[in-house]
Amino acid sequence: MAAASLSILPSSASAQAAGPTVATPAGRIEGKAMPSGVTAFLGIPYAAAPVRDLRWRDPQPVKPFASVFHADRYGPQCPQPGRNAMANQYSGPETTSEDCLYLNVWTKPGSKKAPVIVFLHGGAFFIGSSSMPIYGGEQVAQHGAVFVNLNYRLGVLGFLAHPELSKESPHHSSGDYGFLDQIAALQWVKRNIAAFGGDPDDVTIVGQSAGSMSVLALQASPLAKGLFQRAIGMSGAAIGATGPFALRPLSQAEGEGTKFQALVKAGSLAEMRDLPVERLTLPRAPGAPAIGAIQDGYVLPAPIETIFAEGRQNDVPVLLGFARDEALGGFGTVTSLADYRARATARFGARAAEFLSLYPAATDQEAQAQARLADRDSTMVLPMKQWAMAQQARGRARVYSYMFAHPHSYVPGVRFSDLDPTTAGAYHTSEVPFWLGTLDSFNRYRPTRAWTAADRALSAQMIDALIAFARSGKPGVAGLSFPTFDKADPTLLMLDTPSRPAPWPDARKLAFFSEQPAPPPAPRAVRD
Repeated sequence: MAAASLSILPSSASAQAAGPTVATPAGRIEGKAMPSGVTAFLGIPYAAAPVRDLRWRDPQPVKPFASVFHADRYGPQCPQPGRNAMANQYSGPETTSEDCLYLNVWTKPGSKKAPVIVFLHGGAFFIGSSSMPIYGGEQVAQHGAVFVNLNYRLGVLGFLAHPELSKESPHHSSGDYGFLDQIAALQWVKRNIAAFGGDPDDVTIVGQSAGSMSVLALQASPLAKGLFQRAIGMSGAAIGATGPFALRPLSQAEGEGTKFQALVKAGSLAEMRDLPVERLTLPRAPGAPAIGAIQDGYVLPAPIETIFAEGRQNDVPVLLGFARDEALGGFGTVTSLADYRARATARFGARAAEFLSLYPAATDQEAQAQARLADRDSTMVLPMKQWAMAQQARGRARVYSYMFAHPHSYVPGVRFSDLDPTTAGAYHTSEVPFWLGTLDSFNRYRPTRAWTAADRALSAQMIDALIAFARSGKPGVAGLSFPTFDKADPTLLMLDTPSRPAPWPDARKLAFFSEQPAPPPAPRAVRD
């Protein structure tokens, strides 16, 4: 069936209760009109349910709809641990199911060949979903783009590599099923998005944290060639052989998969496929099997840094950045100056003195601040700069960069289980609601933010910059001028009130970490 423009069902007693519909190759899809004037199509399946024999296989096609598909509610989130109701980004309980490969579309009626923005959620590849309000697309659609977000398989279901899985695979690899899901969703967008008013040849992929690592992987993957024309990465890059998020090769990952098989006491792959999904939760503890995104030989036929060094990446304009006060892994919670120095010695050995000269501290308070700064630089700034430099070295498309430095405005006295508002600053993930216009998602279940006019003005500017980049590959708008990345004089845009150009963090500090093998981040409570 050929794609058609967004259309309203004919007026009748029964049709008046129905929502707007589109015609797609899989059949007609009915959405729902939002009070803002945007139409939302929620919970559209983009691949077959990955259950039973399809567990740990490439995503398979969806069967055509027998009748109109009612896309009026989100699909289930992929299996994952639950969240504390007092957590910063808690947004209510969600239905969870292994049948979770769904996407959502927000669009303005009458749109034609609008830029398309596809957002990939964060969550360290083991939590997160497209139905979390912080990732909603209504505001972006109001500003003139078609917005898509999606679920992809997580944890053991999304990233288990295993010798038996590689043996049965037609491409002789296993592990990156979550990335294959993302590629399947982009293929769905290519085939269907014109029906929703979007331009299938003007697609921008955007991701934060694990979603940003996904964007980088898709830029490197030959399987994603032609599926997007721009890329935005926010605080996450799995690049480099020794960095904190370095991707294991398939052979090592298969060993971790065998270790997981022993953990669940399964005699074979067939037995693991028969296990209830509740048995497939990965312990977040030292010594647990290391299961996550890998360099699998198929989605990523070579290490990401090698693909870029050889100029084989999808050469598209890139906008990337990080949050000023984010810090993951590394030192952890430093209690005192003596603790800081002891941890530096334990971590860097003979290079500890060099480290302490780069991140000097004379008081307990300074030690805590410098430890967080070092963690930010080693886990976020360095990989993002390596991504920018890799694209600039062999790519023709430009790179733009930013640092988000605007703290949230909190309700006085509000408390969270995983965040201290008095010290959080511009924390990991804090920029997402500004880019997507989802500031009010934080007050959905209890009042936690007291947003100001300045907050909302900055968010409106950032949405405009997002859409400008999606349209043209250039993010500049009134009030926000993003410098082109130049490794000889790296300058970024500091997003704040007011926003202004600023240098990238000290290159000497980043060089220290690039020369130092870094341990993987310790298991943690993830706020993405």
